[in-house]
Amino acid sequence: MKGIYIFCLLFLSFIMKAVSPIDGLLERIDKGASRKFIIEQIKSPVDFFELDQKDNKIVIRGNNYVSIATGINWYLKYYVGIHLSWNGMQAKLPEVLPAVSKKERHETEMKYRYDFNYCTYSYTMAFWDWERWEKEIDWMALHGINLPLAMVGTDGVWYNVLSKLGYSKDEINEFVAGPGFQAWWLMNNLEGWGGPNPDSWYKQQIALQQRILKRMREYGIEPVLPGYSGMVPHNAKEKLGLNVSDPGLWCDYRRPAFLLPTDPRFHEIASLYYKEMNKLYGKSNFYSMDPFHEGGSVAGVNLDAAGKAIMQAMKKNNPKAVWVAQAWQANPRSQMIENLKAGDMIVLDLFAESRPQWGDPQSTWYRKDGFGQHDWIYCMLLNYGGNVGLHGKMSHVIDEFYKAKGSPFGKTLKGVGMTMEGSENNPVMFELLTELPWRAEKFDKDQWVKNYVFARYGKTNKTIEDAWILLSNSIYNCPPENVQQGTHESIFCARPSEHPYQVSSWSEMKDYYDPEDVIHAAAMMVSVADLFKGNNNFEYDLVDIVRQAIAEKGRRIEKVVEAAYISGDKSLYKVATDRFLTLLLLQDELLGTRPEFKVGNWIQQARSIGHTPEEKDLYEWNARVQITTWGNRNAADDGGLRDYAHKEWNGILKDFYYMRWKCWFDYQYQKLEGNNPEEPDFYVLEEPWTKDTSFYPAKSEGDCISTVKRIFAKVFE
Repeated sequence: MKGIYIFCLLFLSFIMKAVSPIDGLLERIDKGASRKFIIEQIKSPVDFFELDQKDNKIVIRGNNYVSIATGINWYLKYYVGIHLSWNGMQAKLPEVLPAVSKKERHETEMKYRYDFNYCTYSYTMAFWDWERWEKEIDWMALHGINLPLAMVGTDGVWYNVLSKLGYSKDEINEFVAGPGFQAWWLMNNLEGWGGPNPDSWYKQQIALQQRILKRMREYGIEPVLPGYSGMVPHNAKEKLGLNVSDPGLWCDYRRPAFLLPTDPRFHEIASLYYKEMNKLYGKSNFYSMDPFHEGGSVAGVNLDAAGKAIMQAMKKNNPKAVWVAQAWQANPRSQMIENLKAGDMIVLDLFAESRPQWGDPQSTWYRKDGFGQHDWIYCMLLNYGGNVGLHGKMSHVIDEFYKAKGSPFGKTLKGVGMTMEGSENNPVMFELLTELPWRAEKFDKDQWVKNYVFARYGKTNKTIEDAWILLSNSIYNCPPENVQQGTHESIFCARPSEHPYQVSSWSEMKDYYDPEDVIHAAAMMVSVADLFKGNNNFEYDLVDIVRQAIAEKGRRIEKVVEAAYISGDKSLYKVATDRFLTLLLLQDELLGTRPEFKVGNWIQQARSIGHTPEEKDLYEWNARVQITTWGNRNAADDGGLRDYAHKEWNGILKDFYYMRWKCWFDYQYQKLEGNNPEEPDFYVLEEPWTKDTSFYPAKSEGDCISTVKRIFAKVFE
């Protein structure tokens, strides 16, 4: 009997190890990698990981799977020189791993490490399949993320809820947004745009979300599901006889109505919502809700009662649940949260690197009492619209985190978060942010950058170190007081005008760095490029940094165009505009060497999830519209949404942005000739591209290093 008992224990131990998500993670990184590590899970009151050595194997200890995965990532970066990032989640590990000569331990009191903005789900993840999601969940675990927003398939919940409330399929599809615009629908900003969705869409998204949640929960990652905050279709008063308020318009789109908490059916509909959510995805311990997002009118709404009703409905579904709210502009309204109990809410300080609301008196969005009794998370937004460009506040992000941690408001600081509108960009900044919780004391930025270079490229190189230090002190050193929305936008992507500067309507761009620093850093990268041929991370960064340098050159040439036009110098105007268009086409060719910078990759993602030609065309239209006009004419022009999600990508540069600039230059040249041409109607010029289905290749074209060197020489030498 004793022998059988021991056998059962051993068998159970084997089974538990076999199903460990850590083994699966390691095998996906490199087949056979799991045999090179010893994984030990140890109970602890705080999250921690340790790196150690036993014989010829590396020991990774931690208190849970996410901590262990974080330890694996730390070891791979700083011992092996392997950086797993969005541009590459696989690597070849050495046969014998570098030894850990002295046990290394990191722990954190930052309980939560949050990931995603609603917008990320549209600007980056709108068309992801399971293969891509599996990589992302691995990335999250490796970077310590244990609290991500998980909103895939929420439209399936709403479909079921509205069906039970008596809405027809057509009526539901007038409410639910299409794949490229679901973020703004779920943030109560608009209805229906991008749809109607086919039946297959709901089915596949439900199945995808179930796989996503299963893997997250295997890791011990706590998903934040969208909760019920009072949103109902705009016609709910007429259709259902509900007492609602009208939040008004958002960028010329009609918002959904808000069901007043005093309506006797508020809790009935909330209960129905959670019942359908539970049925599909199980209960969560965290729910995200952001009523009145981005300027929604609260006229006629008792905010205190609304906050309590939302909280009560959530707690009825799961008494342990916590409300997760985004601090953006006036949200969450103080009157809505001030009488809610401590511990029942986490506030994401969404743009803490530039407009913190946690209580910093220097902020333009200063809240004297921060978030009061509620826990909060220090977040970095960094990217708006998924725009391409180098950008960051490297030193400031470090300084502000430790400043907040040591302030009186540090008592309720519970973690860090990535709240980018678009991801798969600026990996250096996200690497930095996700390391903050694991570093007990403030550290030297320059030394961190040097260590990052080794982690990123697998070897040290003085020229590359110097290039990155230069970038970290210029374009990645955006001043604390600067509140611009993301990157210094590329002039190539701007809708032409007499004095173009920013691309998107709300960028608030300011010149905060010397473009020569970027150009010099690019030259340094190019000078040693042959030493890194075939190095995936280096080639990605090389293209991105040279892209930024060419964009800086383009902005300079455009100034010559302006001067030539103002002075009436037709000869100079012709030379300068030809040069500008040539640079734009060279930029297009450069970006074609990496799939991450190709519009074909984005469009292929969209088309590949469709089952019929009609579905594929709908999803491609969503993909094309989002990155160009964004909305219909009213929303694009009057609402200011056009070019908000612009992309400096191969394919769209030569076919869309080139077309706009060529048309504008021809128009201005006609005026220089003394003619009176009709000014271009840009929306009329832009809309046909959104409806086109011409093929764009998704795979890289041309040899990266040789192409970069040739183009760089043409532009700068």
